[in-house]
Amino acid sequence: MRASSLSLLALLTLGGCLLGPNYERPAIDTPPSFRFSESDAKDLVDTAWWEQFQDPALNELIATALADNKDVKVAAARVEQFLGQFVTTRSQLFPQVGAGFNAARERVPIGTANLPTNIGPVINQFQAVLSASWEIDFVGKLRRQTEAARANLLATEEGRRATILTLVASVASTYVNLLSLDRQLKIANMTATSRGQSVDVFQKRYAGGQVSQMELAQSQSEYETSLATIPQLELQIAQQEDALSILLGHNPQPIVRDRELDDLAMPAVPAGLPSQLLERRPDLLEAEQELIAANAQIGAAKALYFPSISLTGLFGTASGQFSQLFTGPARAWSYAGAVTLPIFTAGSISGQVKQAEALQQQALFTYQKAIQVAFQEVSDALVSLQKTREQLVVQGREVDALSTYSRLARLRYEGGYTSYIEVLDAERSLFNAQLLYAQTQGTVFMSTVSLYQAMGGGWVTDAERMTSVTYDANGAIIDVAASGTAATNGPAP
Repeated sequence: MRASSLSLLALLTLGGCLLGPNYERPAIDTPPSFRFSESDAKDLVDTAWWEQFQDPALNELIATALADNKDVKVAAARVEQFLGQFVTTRSQLFPQVGAGFNAARERVPIGTANLPTNIGPVINQFQAVLSASWEIDFVGKLRRQTEAARANLLATEEGRRATILTLVASVASTYVNLLSLDRQLKIANMTATSRGQSVDVFQKRYAGGQVSQMELAQSQSEYETSLATIPQLELQIAQQEDALSILLGHNPQPIVRDRELDDLAMPAVPAGLPSQLLERRPDLLEAEQELIAANAQIGAAKALYFPSISLTGLFGTASGQFSQLFTGPARAWSYAGAVTLPIFTAGSISGQVKQAEALQQQALFTYQKAIQVAFQEVSDALVSLQKTREQLVVQGREVDALSTYSRLARLRYEGGYTSYIEVLDAERSLFNAQLLYAQTQGTVFMSTVSLYQAMGGGWVTDAERMTSVTYDANGAIIDVAASGTAATNGPAP
């Protein structure tokens, strides 16, 4: 009895060990600040930043996209898939219990050897059993596999959040670009109308002999140039509407706008430190969870070197008559223990360990690179925002100067002091400058969107409340409409 107790104690002691390295976040070379910082930046990365545009149509589009976008639905389905894999893997930590009932009727030839004389040629057999099996995880193989499955589940959840982050930024950028194209189309239509009026005037003057045919042809040429710009812009607008419709999860259709580009409010520049990206960006959290999963698989592979112990048991009844199936003499039971130990595998286990270690290294370098790319994206967005705003100011002064130049050139031409070529040059330059200004104006807004996307932030949690499902800490689905909250932690093993 004492020996049995000691053996059980030793087994339980072994059951507490885990092979393989425990995960520790690798050291990250984090710069103290971003290369291109903003002195007037504000801590707004955890807010619904798109509402700062003050455009109800944009708010509605983002809400629709979060509810109907197919990529978000696919990402949610992937979470459910990996939740199922996690539950399946974790179940191996517990005994597996099953039940069965068998009934058979058989006729054997008379005179069959070993057939008792008191039994006829027709034999009935009834059996009811309850069985159980359990693999004792004394070196932690199953726990490491469960740890890896849990990390994969959390990585998939972060992937879903990354999809939401990308979707919101894509909807906002596409909508802003649509407004920019609307503005350019308006400029092109106004220019074409103005030049069409000039052509009418020149045709009358040409008929009266006041201008030459060359001046009339020059006026017609500029008019046709402005007309040719219109279908190009209309094509781009239609394509942007189609692209935005797909982001909304709808078939291609027109997009309603509540504001013009000039009416949009400029969001404030978000503030943050490089080290905060590790907790704010879902793609970095996803890469880290994949690293955790790969790290756990090393222990699962090393556990293959050690014995595997399993227990099985059966309790039931068996009888040749159904009426006697549950009587005392019909009772049957058995239990057994099995130990398997690899002796010679020709390098199979060592190969699996090397494979797991190599995958862990790949995941580590992928995580480190993802962090560097995140720093780059924030830096690129900051410098893009700074320089495009400077560019917009310069282009605004250029448009003002060319407007003055165009007005004075026409006055000089009407007064007979210069040729019509100077007027054409001024109007052509003004038209191009106005189009470029509208493009840069849109780029400034889109750079702001890119910066909020690169910063990540808690706003993803607010945005995902608009989706159909979320999960609690144990991986169970929560009705968002009822709870109003979203999980940040995955299920625990």
